[in-house]
Amino acid sequence: MSRLGNSGVEVSELAFGAAGIGNLFTAVEDEQAYASVDAAWSVGIRYFDTAPHYGIGLSERRLGAALRDRPRADFTLSTKVGRRLEPTGAGGDDLANGFAVPATHHRVWDFSADGVRRSLDASLERLGVDRVDVVYLHDPDDHAEQAFREAYPALEQLRSEGVVGAIGAGMNQTELLTRFVRETDVDVVLCAGRYTLLDHEALTDLLPAAQERGTSVVIGGAFNSGLLADPRPDATYNYAAAPAELLERALRLKAVAERHGTTLRAAALAFPAAHPAVASILVGPRSSHEVRDCAEQFAAPVPAGFWQELRDAKLLPEDAPVPVPGEDPS
Repeated sequence: MSRLGNSGVEVSELAFGAAGIGNLFTAVEDEQAYASVDAAWSVGIRYFDTAPHYGIGLSERRLGAALRDRPRADFTLSTKVGRRLEPTGAGGDDLANGFAVPATHHRVWDFSADGVRRSLDASLERLGVDRVDVVYLHDPDDHAEQAFREAYPALEQLRSEGVVGAIGAGMNQTELLTRFVRETDVDVVLCAGRYTLLDHEALTDLLPAAQERGTSVVIGGAFNSGLLADPRPDATYNYAAAPAELLERALRLKAVAERHGTTLRAAALAFPAAHPAVASILVGPRSSHEVRDCAEQFAAPVPAGFWQELRDAKLLPEDAPVPVPGEDPS
């Protein structure tokens, strides 16, 4: 377990991201969703992350139901604010936003102080809990000034009141996350897709700033939405068709992994976990099989020769920390 910043909140080194069980791109039955959470628990995962955005509330409802009989003190739960859900009578589905669910609600961007509290109250109701441990500002890219001026102080107040244990921001970019680390007292930032075997952007500013400030980083998107899990011509990168040059690079990485008797999936999870600022690696399985595979890959040692070959081939920055053989992957 790792502590988030200076808070008392602890997270498991491998975490369960619940977008998949919110029907991300493809519908998942309730039983499969619950089995995924059960499998995560059985392999030792104790940190679970969700958001109202994921399936317009479906992810929160399913995750809450799946965890309801677990001792609340035994797991860490995070959700996000910034998108409030409002009922709509428009009908149709939500696939335009990436989720295979009926469009019963629409999302309203709201980084006001009142919006933060309203969103959190609604999340607690959907989750069926009286508290969450971590709250992130979710994708404030186009709402940065309101997020800093109104939403962040609201989260800071909730933390001081003991309503939440840790606060932070979660995004798919590093520039604004770095600003949060440097200009606020966030405990943690969730960086998705920007510190992987294919994308080293966070190594430039975000991770050094977090290390300097004692801020924890949770890494999401270690597989870059699929390309690093299974590089093939129809693979996706950041939720879109993978560019040819990145597919070729991923295939080179896979070939190196196979030469060293490991897998690209194991290396993709091990790489971000090796940075000292990183507290947890967030994976998004949608089945119990995928959960168990992620856990097995995360626990598998990656030979030192693999990392050296990547550096020799200029596929990895010289200053990127890599796992030390014999050490726990966390």
